[in-house]
Amino acid sequence: MNNTLLKGLAVLELLSRSRQALGLTQIGKELQMSKSNVHRLMQALVETRFVLRDEETGAYTPSIKLWELGSAVLGKLDLRRHAERQMESLMEFAGESVHLSVLDGMEVVYVHKVDSERPVRAYTQIGGRVPAYCVATGKVQLAFAREHVLESACAALKRHTDATITDRDEFLKDMRKVRQRGYAVNRGEWREGVHGIAAPIMDARGFVIAAVGISGPAERFRKAVVPGWADAVIATAADISDALAGERSPAALNRLRFGSTHAPP
Repeated sequence: MNNTLLKGLAVLELLSRSRQALGLTQIGKELQMSKSNVHRLMQALVETRFVLRDEETGAYTPSIKLWELGSAVLGKLDLRRHAERQMESLMEFAGESVHLSVLDGMEVVYVHKVDSERPVRAYTQIGGRVPAYCVATGKVQLAFAREHVLESACAALKRHTDATITDRDEFLKDMRKVRQRGYAVNRGEWREGVHGIAAPIMDARGFVIAAVGISGPAERFRKAVVPGWADAVIATAADISDALAGERSPAALNRLRFGSTHAPP
């Protein structure tokens, strides 16, 4: 078997499992490879867009391209069906549109949605991209991201509405709050009059790999309903996470754990 191919796959697996970006020295040490060999491999992986290189630190992280390949397998593993069932149940419970997104740099990419049946609702396009720091599904993924990703988000803050958080300290405070309560809230920070709630989806190792959330007109996101909706979103994310980890049967996945206790926003 091609030795270079094996080394390249080992690098991709190492980066995917690491909680932080890794430099050439760290990669070489972990895989017992010379720095020159690692450098050549990383050049090829960056050129083919499987790996991203931080220009300031020189450290490497896996790119969204790995997710794109993995997502092609989801249908065969029947995981997309599990997520869709839960998203449909969440839409029926809250009556609002439900979105599934993944983080790609400083943006989120919408990979699936279940539209609300109401005539006035929030709209997204599958494959569409929006700034991660001002929508709920993006904020919750940033909150659990590596520190250097959060710093990049702070540098990218840009006002889109009067509600957009553009102050670094305020944004980091919001991220801490998201981590503490387990979900993020968007109060018209991307589009005026559109609010959202989202929770993280985790893999079997506990790493955040996506987010699911609801969004809709601000007037329907009343204080009286938001805590219950937040519980429902968290329960949905947990069930999808369990499906990805293979810990629950399809029948069990249909039983959303609405009503669990979590701190209100």
